[in-house]
Amino acid sequence: MGAALGVTRSDHTAWDLRYHAGKSLDGAQVRRLLALALVLEGRSRGEAAAQNGMDRQTLRDWVHRYNAAGIDGLKSHTSPGRAPALSAAQMAELRALVVAGPDPAEHKVVRWRCVDLQVEVARRFAVEVHESTIGRWLHQLRLTRLQPRPCHPKKIAEAEEAFKKTSPAC
Repeated sequence: MGAALGVTRSDHTAWDLRYHAGKSLDGAQVRRLLALALVLEGRSRGEAAAQNGMDRQTLRDWVHRYNAAGIDGLKSHTSPGRAPALSAAQMAELRALVVAGPDPAEHKVVRWRCVDLQVEVARRFAVEVHESTIGRWLHQLRLTRLQPRPCHPKKIAEAEEAFKKTSPAC
């Protein structure tokens, strides 16, 4: 049988732990707090663990974490995830590039598509990403993939207005 489970922190009573469990939004932290409250009341490690759906060894690990960090040490932690492919400055540059639009002479396109931006990101930042990632980035930048209908570069606005005035449909 294992050694006695010792809670060395004395800043919270079993009632305090139950109170904090009632206020917590993290279900796993609630189970841990309630198990510790049972331990502080003098229940055995096996009984407290069984009533809260965990193993005795797991409860022992949480007691050590509570002793070291208190109630905040019982919260569930998530990993930060993968580092972003582009920095904040690069994302700002990408946004400015999309808002400014492509230069037909330099980029050989009249409007940005995700495929075109994928090539431009690879050229500028040396980052290879999937086309759908470009679409997700545009969404994060609050830009839409929908583009207005392109207009002909040699369009004459006055001729269009004159045609509208003389057209029988108008």
